[in-house]
Amino acid sequence: MTRLIDIYNYIDEIAPFSVQESYDNSGLILGNGTKEIKSVLIALDATIDVANEAEQKEVDLLLTHHPVIFKALKHIAPESVVGRLILSDTAVISAHTSFDSAQLNDMLCERLSLDIEKPLCVDGGVPIGYVCTTDTTTVDDLADRVKSVLGENVLRYTDCKRAVTRVAVCGGSGGNFLPCAIANNCEAFITGDVKHDIFIDGYNAGVSVIDAGHFHTENIFCEGVMTLLRKKFPDVSFSVAETNRDILSYK
Repeated sequence: MTRLIDIYNYIDEIAPFSVQESYDNSGLILGNGTKEIKSVLIALDATIDVANEAEQKEVDLLLTHHPVIFKALKHIAPESVVGRLILSDTAVISAHTSFDSAQLNDMLCERLSLDIEKPLCVDGGVPIGYVCTTDTTTVDDLADRVKSVLGENVLRYTDCKRAVTRVAVCGGSGGNFLPCAIANNCEAFITGDVKHDIFIDGYNAGVSVIDAGHFHTENIFCEGVMTLLRKKFPDVSFSVAETNRDILSYK
């Protein structure tokens, strides 16, 4: 029999919750560790659609990347996401920045066929992102690869018209690590949630910045963690939520 604490401990083993960023709230969000777990739904975000799906499917655990609770709550409405999950007795574990540093960027580099050379930077002993190498390519071709592999609708990027052999990678919102990409002599930087000034600074430094979006650079969490958990807990049913999707519209 698999209990909630067993799944928590395994995730903690492969991506220690102790290394999460100070602003984060990764870990056991809802539920009792002794609860028996037979079915798990996985999603990047705990949207109201995902909460409804968890209730309808009567799953025992919802596993998300982004925590369903980031800041302290002073009131919980029954119709809210947290309220729905409590009323449906759905436990929640979230593995966010702890999973980013231990697993997600590795998965992202593998998907993009990039060879990891070293961490992009290290903060408090925790590696953040990677510096990778690739066969000589152009920024246009690299952007096409990113768009195809991650299932993008829209990419934003700058093209400094340099051959690309070294690529910095940081899933999610990693624009602040552009100076690390510059210091590591990267010709391109793949991340998400890029602000205008980061594009400009990168362009001026000769680093082409590819904004592949927050959702798409991190959505690989779902399939990636499901594969790991299925091997560890064959008696538990794991599935990615049908409602797990990029909620943004593009024109």
